Amino acid sequence: MPASTSLPELLLAVRRGQLPPPASVDGALVPATEAAAYAVQDTVGRSLGPVGGWKVGASSPDAEPACAPIHTATIFSDGATVPADTCRHLGVEAEIGYRFARALPPRAAPWTRDEVLDAIGTAHPVIEILDTRFARPGSLHKLLHAADQQSHGAMIVGPGTTAWRTLDPIRERVVLRINGKVAVDHIGGNAAGDPLRMLVWLANHAARRGMGIGAGCVMTTGSTTGTIFVAHGTDVEASFPALGPVRAHLA
Repeated sequence: MPASTSLPELLLAVRRGQLPPPASVDGALVPATEAAAYAVQDTVGRSLGPVGGWKVGASSPDAEPACAPIHTATIFSDGATVPADTCRHLGVEAEIGYRFARALPPRAAPWTRDEVLDAIGTAHPVIEILDTRFARPGSLHKLLHAADQQSHGAMIVGPGTTAWRTLDPIRERVVLRINGKVAVDHIGGNAAGDPLRMLVWLANHAARRGMGIGAGCVMTTGSTTGTIFVAHGTDVEASFPALGPVRAHLA
């Protein structure tokens, strides 16, 4: 690509198979701020189809969250086979997701915690697959990976429960199985702590970006297991006692 190529153009060209995934990037293309990385997400996202969810996470209970919209083309239901050409890398994470029954559109006044929680309809077990449009996950500047839809590859959403208010995510057990073998079995595991804090942040972040949260959108709230990279052809199951299991075959 010519030297004048922008970061959105590079990311879209890789998605379309026009370029090999880059192992390095001109320093001039690295977003200067998180806001600039989100602007790249928005530009790329206009070519990715409708938004069906968001991913949000934080490195600690007090850290500023980070997020990316998730487009419907990469959202799958429980038991799905994720086509092999969906992702090059398969970084598996077990997560807790929340589906919004009511929309939270952009508005001038901030959305309150009570308003955000009242808009939630169900909670779900989720498998997120991390991927990258660069050569290797996590190999380049963190704002490049943030601009690349926070390294989102695919999301598999399990059946929901309306009894989500009784869920204690911090103390919930999670079991992740890879090809039937237990890879992770522990309590909690999400570095961000309370995921509901992040949903309130996300509602207002999405409003400031002029997007809002649509009714039916699923928010996945960060890994409870860390990231485990697997080969194509792998069966994955994540389960939470309060939510049940979600399964997928990664072709």
